[in-house]
Amino acid sequence: MIRRRRECNKCNKRFTTYERVENIPLIVVKKGGQRTAFDKNKIFNGMIKACEKRPVPIDTIKTVVDDLERSLYQSEMKEVPSSLIGEQVMVALKSMDQVAYVRFASVYRQFKDVASFMDELERLISEKQAEGLHDTV
Repeated sequence: MIRRRRECNKCNKRFTTYERVENIPLIVVKKGGQRTAFDKNKIFNGMIKACEKRPVPIDTIKTVVDDLERSLYQSEMKEVPSSLIGEQVMVALKSMDQVAYVRFASVYRQFKDVASFMDELERLISEKQAEGLHDTV
């Protein structure tokens, strides 16, 4: 809250005003159409589970979550699809730790069977090999 001391231009009388920054809540639209308030702790907890027993510092996860929250609020969207948030988390995890990425992807993309899990792993391996080719050129 900001307290301001002001003066009336007509009567020169002084008075105080109080101003408050208005936070517009960010709404997450889920797959089924339900709407819930944005909660960065849900993202943080999901990333913690994905990175469990992996060499990913907690500060790195906090930074990613804070950056994601900041970008969502700066986008000025009032309603954000949960798929957008999930994809951004997956991009961050992919660059941090590929095992954590696969763990998160298996829950987020709801792999139905081993074949869909293997498809994701094969895509990850082919991307890794393509990056290796670009590095040597």
